[in-house]
Amino acid sequence: MFYKTRSEKIFNVFNYIFVILVSLICALPIVHIFAVSLSAPHYVSGGRIGIVPMGLNLDAYIFAFETGMFMQAFWVSIQRSILGVAINMFLMITVAYPLSKSKEHFSARNLYMGFFALTMLFGGGLIPFYILMVDLGMLDSIWSLVLPGGLPVFSMLILMNFIRNLPKELEEAAMIDGADHFITLVRILLPTLKPALATVGLFAFVFHWNEWFLGMIFMNNPSNYPLQTYLQLLISNFRELMRQSGGDYIQILSRLNERTGRASQLFLGMIPVLVVYPFLQKYFIKGIVMGSVKG
Repeated sequence: MFYKTRSEKIFNVFNYIFVILVSLICALPIVHIFAVSLSAPHYVSGGRIGIVPMGLNLDAYIFAFETGMFMQAFWVSIQRSILGVAINMFLMITVAYPLSKSKEHFSARNLYMGFFALTMLFGGGLIPFYILMVDLGMLDSIWSLVLPGGLPVFSMLILMNFIRNLPKELEEAAMIDGADHFITLVRILLPTLKPALATVGLFAFVFHWNEWFLGMIFMNNPSNYPLQTYLQLLISNFRELMRQSGGDYIQILSRLNERTGRASQLFLGMIPVLVVYPFLQKYFIKGIVMGSVKG
C-alpha cells in the first residue's frame, strides 16, 4: 500500500469527477437520440424528451427497415468497411515493415519517407481528384470509396514505429534459422503486432464507416450511397427521402415526424462502431503509446 498525501487524495477526487463529467457529456447525446427515436411524435414535437422515452413508439425503426434505402446504404457501408480495412491493413503492413529498417539495411528509406510525408502535407485538389476517378472509370463504384485512402500514412507511421520498437533479436534469430523477410514478417512479427494492428485497424474501420464526402461526389446513383452519405441527406432533406421511400406519404407522417425518423437511423448507424470498439479497447492504448515512442 502506498501512502497518499492529502493533496493527492484531493486531486484524485477532482480527477474522478472530471472524468465522469466528460463521460456524461459524451454519452448523454447518444442516450437522448435513442430516447427520441423511441418516443411518440407529439412528445418529440413538444420538446418534452430528455433521456427517457415517452409514449413508446417503434414506428421510426419500422420505417427505417421498411423503406429499403437505409438497409441498402447500411449494406454498402459494410462492404466498404470490410474491403477498405483489408486493403488498408495489407498496404500498411507491407509498407511499414521495410520502412522500419535503418538506412543501412534499406538505402532508399529516406526517399520513401519523404514521399509519404509529402502526401500528408499536400494534395492535388478536388477537381483533379474527380477527373482522375472519371478517367479511371470508378464513378458509381465501390472502388472510388476504398482506393483513394488505400494507405493511411499516419496509421502506417504508428505501425512502423511499433515495429521499430520490437527487439531486433527476434528478426536476427529468425534469419539465423533460415527465414526470409516474408516468413519473418508473417510468422514472427505479426503475432507480436496485435496491439498496433488493432489500433490502426480501428482507425481504418471508423474512417470508412463515418466518411461521407466521397460517396457524395462519386456516386450518381443514390442506391450506391454509403450509410453516412445517406444519413447526411437524411438530415438535410428528410421529407424528400420519405417521398422517395414509396407508400402513403400522409400515413408515414402520421406515424412519425422528422426528428424521430432521423434519430432512429442515426442511432442505428452508431451501433457497429459501438459494438467493435469494446473488443479492441484493450489493445488500443498500448498500440498508440508504443507506436509513438520513436520518430
